[in-house]
Amino acid sequence: MNKKRVGVLISGRGSNLQALLDARGPLCPYEIVVVISSAPDAAGLARASAAGAPAIGLDHRRYRKDRAGFDAEIDRLLNEHAVEIVALAGFMRVLSPAFVATWQGRMINVHPSLLPAFPGLHPHERALEAGVRVHGCSVHWVTDAVDGGPIIGQAAVPVMPDDTPDTLSARVLSAEHLLYPACLSLVCGGPSLGPGGGDPLIASAF
Repeated sequence: MNKKRVGVLISGRGSNLQALLDARGPLCPYEIVVVISSAPDAAGLARASAAGAPAIGLDHRRYRKDRAGFDAEIDRLLNEHAVEIVALAGFMRVLSPAFVATWQGRMINVHPSLLPAFPGLHPHERALEAGVRVHGCSVHWVTDAVDGGPIIGQAAVPVMPDDTPDTLSARVLSAEHLLYPACLSLVCGGPSLGPGGGDPLIASAF
């Protein structure tokens, strides 16, 4: 099998990265060839190293006045490892329009809400404030609209009457760990699902 070469961008503990790593196997259509973190002390780098994936810490603080330079270095590292698909997994930096344009159609993200509801920050708090009874997560193609790209797949979870942002977040995160590998596999080995094409994968945790 000709596996797609995937680069994963992280910033923290890397739990979704771990889910992508755990899903690898003989029939998995992707291989993770590099993991890049915007924080050199991110716990996710240790997860990558333990799984045998090259792990690189790129301190965003060194680029505070040079956002374009930070993105250019990420682009260089991705190309150095011949990456074909980029997976954002808790990457907490806003990528420049130029970087997004370069990788558009080859970069996906997981977001903890049922988009287009609650894009951006604090989706669990906003879901509880809105009184929704169903919440969840989405995997989508990255475009220049924050959390606005075409949806590849979604997973729904119930909202309980006594939920807090933390309990709801934990339930959604469990769904992310199932959805993200499935969507990445679909992108790497299934039908064409580039921006504007294909039917989204839909799952439910009910």
